[in-house]
Amino acid sequence: MRQWRTRNQRPLQTSLAFDFLRFLLIIAFLVLAVYLFIQMDITHKLKDYQIADPELRLEASLYAVDPQSGEDTAKLLRSGGWLEILDGDKQVVSVIGTKGDAADAYTEEQLYRLLENSTDQVYYYSLTRYDDGGSANWLMLKLPRNRIDITINSYPFLSTLNQPVTSYVLIGAIILLMLVVVYSYSVARRIRRPLRTIIAGLNQMIQGNYHTRIVVEAEEEFMQMGERFNYMADVIEKTTEAKRLAEESKQRMVMDLSHDLKTPITSIQGYAQALYEGRVGDPERQRKYLTYIYNKSSQVTRLIQNMVELLKTDSPDFLLRMGRHELGDFLREIIADTYGEIEQKQFKLLFNVPEEPVYARFDPELLARAVHNLIHNALAYNPPGTQVRIAILPEKQHVAIEVADTGIGIASELKATIFDPFVRGDEARSASGGTGLGLAIALKNLQRMGGTLELDGSGAEPTVFTIKLPT
Repeated sequence: MRQWRTRNQRPLQTSLAFDFLRFLLIIAFLVLAVYLFIQMDITHKLKDYQIADPELRLEASLYAVDPQSGEDTAKLLRSGGWLEILDGDKQVVSVIGTKGDAADAYTEEQLYRLLENSTDQVYYYSLTRYDDGGSANWLMLKLPRNRIDITINSYPFLSTLNQPVTSYVLIGAIILLMLVVVYSYSVARRIRRPLRTIIAGLNQMIQGNYHTRIVVEAEEEFMQMGERFNYMADVIEKTTEAKRLAEESKQRMVMDLSHDLKTPITSIQGYAQALYEGRVGDPERQRKYLTYIYNKSSQVTRLIQNMVELLKTDSPDFLLRMGRHELGDFLREIIADTYGEIEQKQFKLLFNVPEEPVYARFDPELLARAVHNLIHNALAYNPPGTQVRIAILPEKQHVAIEVADTGIGIASELKATIFDPFVRGDEARSASGGTGLGLAIALKNLQRMGGTLELDGSGAEPTVFTIKLPT
């Protein structure tokens, strides 16, 4: 059996329908109460105007069929009334019952006055044509007025009844109007209260308070509006925060790029000016200055190339050449390219690759850049004798490539920002350092391929970079 839902769980249409039903029930109860009260009041007022015999007929024409012995005649006689048979001259020919007055003839004027049945008359009168085959022409009914009351001519009855009924109708209309106003106010308040909460939240959002959240306790539709408002606020707040961080990162990137370009360019200008002005006469010193100029210009070129590559990774036109390739042979080629540098810097290499083929989905060029960058970082920031380990770890949903070393490690305060542009593992912005863009480019490229790049490490291997690729 379904439980009765509270107002906060009901649709607005259902809630308003229940309210309207309650309103109709109140109106019906009010009408019934007024009707019963009027009935009681009228009954009280009419107790002195009851007819002796409720079935007594007061129209003379109803007695014309059998005035002598009809059932209606018997009821009339029991009520103290009687019938008079008149001839054409309005003379009383005969009387049926006990005559209560002395009139034995009537004029036309008398009959008109008597048939008005005014309140000061002693008897009630009714006259109809009657033909008994002889001289009789009229049949008159007479009944004491204290035995009946005729509403059409009973002015005291109307004066006592009409005034209360009018008052009741007026009071009922006023109460009905008040109920309509109360019902309208109740419905408007029910709708207005959650709307005010939502509008207040929107005003806070317009003022830039994106942390605003609202709680709406109302019908289902309003609760859904509140939930969607909070969801929208979450999205806006996160988007705004991400935009702020991106702007700060952009400004920091521009400042860092300016710094990294200014230093080598200043050196190039100084050495070039010295050579141009002929202040360096020693050939060996000239060759040394030219070597500085070449190295610094190469550094500027690498920095610009890396910046272009970093910006390309965010471009929607960036083209991926994804495919499913075997990782073992792919890494062996990379190791072959860098092995000479590893030996030159007196590093130890530990290469762990499963004997069976391991396949993954990646762009060979982008993955090669990422692995090269990790190996070069290990060679650049660690002393001779450091061991570099490169391993493939197959898993169910992905394949992991670990590039680890036993070197000096990365400072804990840099681990949270190591993948940001222009962050270097040695914490120094020296002129001989790298561009600080390699890890940022590697992370973006791997993310474009559906992979990840994470930094971990502990114990004997303080630095462990893990690349995860989809299978």
